[in-house]
Amino acid sequence: MRKNFSIKWKASKQARKQRKYRAEAPLHIKRKMISVHLAKDLRKKYGRRAVPARKNDTVKIVRGFFKGKQGKIAEVNIQNEKIYVEGIQRGRKDGTKTGVAFVPSNLMIINLVVDDKKRVAALEKKGVK
Repeated sequence: MRKNFSIKWKASKQARKQRKYRAEAPLHIKRKMISVHLAKDLRKKYGRRAVPARKNDTVKIVRGFFKGKQGKIAEVNIQNEKIYVEGIQRGRKDGTKTGVAFVPSNLMIINLVVDDKKRVAALEKKGVK
């Protein structure tokens, strides 16, 4: 029986194979896929371009209808690769409010939560991927 996810897969020009790779990836790999770009000052400080998003990180929305707004991350959905930001809501037809799901590439981290020893250790590894 064939595995759904191949560790040895590198790249393909075919969009369907790229979608398949992202959809069938295990959670420990999908977690890396929800990396968000860092602001310029944080880039200099930590020596890296992006880090995986976490709850309570402060982000700025850089694309879309809510461009320019800021807020803390309320939820990170690793399975669907979506991020929800506090205070950013959209009205439904029945009048209720619902959170807006953002793609990580449309966000930028402006303040990191560094109260976890494991995350601090990962951030201090400069140049190591």
